[in-house]
Amino acid sequence: MNRRDLLLSGVAFAAVAGALPTLRLGGTQSARAAETFEVTKTDAEWHAILSDEAFNVLRKEGTEYPGTSPLLNEHRKGIFACAGCDLPVYSWETKFDSGTGWPSFWQEIANSVGKTTDRSLGMTRTEVHCRRCGGHLGHVFDDGPAPTGLRHCINGVALSFKPATA
Repeated sequence: MNRRDLLLSGVAFAAVAGALPTLRLGGTQSARAAETFEVTKTDAEWHAILSDEAFNVLRKEGTEYPGTSPLLNEHRKGIFACAGCDLPVYSWETKFDSGTGWPSFWQEIANSVGKTTDRSLGMTRTEVHCRRCGGHLGHVFDDGPAPTGLRHCINGVALSFKPATA
């Protein structure tokens, strides 16, 4: 490799590295910034009510490790609510085992989630967030079961489970 090739490689690397933050900024957070939510808090207030992991997922659009959520194996009748504001977002009736390592649902509860285009990681996906507090829940894919054909791949740490009462 000559100096010219080395220099061009360095410039290309710097351009790609410089674009990475832009890819994330062009994602869901900027799209949701235009929305207003019923429940708003400062980062300090969110930190006071959420675990570090839940804060990272709900407020910073992180992702929990697959297979780590106790809700993955939750099969009782009940409601899955947003862990940030307690809004019911998914019913046990629409939960299924997707084999992905995250709780999956084929449909949300009506008027519970918002959806935005997420262009992070160099791809286009549909991000799902709580319509009341804006907390990041996960993503929706079109490889789910009937009747919708959708798979809401949701971070378990972004949810709480409320068992049905008899």
